Amino acid sequence: MLLAQTAVDLGGITVDQSAAVEVSADNLAVDQDTGTAVFTGNVVIGQGDLRVSAASVEVVYAEESGDIDRLVAKGGVTFVTETEAAEAQNADYNLADGTLTLMGDVLLTQGPSAISAEKMVINIADGTAVMEGRVRTVLQQGQN
Repeated sequence: MLLAQTAVDLGGITVDQSAAVEVSADNLAVDQDTGTAVFTGNVVIGQGDLRVSAASVEVVYAEESGDIDRLVAKGGVTFVTETEAAEAQNADYNLADGTLTLMGDVLLTQGPSAISAEKMVINIADGTAVMEGRVRTVLQQGQN
């Protein structure tokens, strides 16, 4: 299978990774043995200007510190900032390394432009992204 890959500039979007991570949902199940918490039903995650929503989100805590290590979202994931929006089937927000990976039918819109792929990995620190797998785009020129 031939995979396409392209880099995307997300307009310098950065997220304050030291900001609190807020999660709201209809339900929460905690498993002390595995160190996870699973939020289900209308889940919305916020950190600074970043908003992620999904049907369910698993919170994985770091063993040593007890801090949130990863957020694994499933079921109609949307990612929104002030200037971009993205959709995917699943997402993995790795707070430890500062990446947000969207997987499955990814669609990114930036104003009138759109780009789609099977996978997008966003570097939250510098606002860049790499898209892989049958990348398609519509670039609108000369529009604000």
